[in-house]
Amino acid sequence: MSRMLGATEQAEQLRQNGNHCFQKNRFAAAIDAYTEAITLCPNVPIYWTNRALCHRKRKDWTRVEEDCRRAIHLDQNSVKAHYMLGLALLHKKEYAEGVRELERALDLGRGADPKGYMVEEIWEELGNAKYLEWEHESSARAWENQNLKEACVAALKEKHLLDSSKKKFKEGPKYERINSLVSLSEQIEALNLVFERASEDDTPTERICRFLITCAVK
Repeated sequence: MSRMLGATEQAEQLRQNGNHCFQKNRFAAAIDAYTEAITLCPNVPIYWTNRALCHRKRKDWTRVEEDCRRAIHLDQNSVKAHYMLGLALLHKKEYAEGVRELERALDLGRGADPKGYMVEEIWEELGNAKYLEWEHESSARAWENQNLKEACVAALKEKHLLDSSKKKFKEGPKYERINSLVSLSEQIEALNLVFERASEDDTPTERICRFLITCAVK
């Protein structure tokens, strides 16, 4: 028992040393201190989140994710762990999961300290994350729409050629051939207009505003 108590006290002293190093921006030294504390007492969530915060300062997002997942395994209600995990996932461009983690952090933060500084910080990051998620999805939709548009234009041109080949033995008046070209041009123009309107409708304004209003009234 005394040996266990000694390990706990030593780990806590290492945490305090790590905090001191962190305050002086000596992040590598802080990481070493927290790592030693984790070695002594691996089931204390705050040691993992403290080390994750150091990794965040160094923009080592892979290690941020690893430490935060470990902290969440030990304490599913850790606001800091969910928050930093969300940030790490966003940097990996895993937007949907990143948003979910930030939303979880925001819910937990509101329950623990509704007016705390972390709630406002998480709220701001979540707003940015929602926009990044929309932007990512919008880019994918734009690429898909462009491919679809090109396929539709190709199909219209192919149909025009087939129709023209059927009439090649029927040397109709010249104006009929001209009208056929005009008709194809009008069809392509109408198709372009449809896709342009679809692109204009794909804006984040309504979605983001609804999200911000929801956050504000909660």
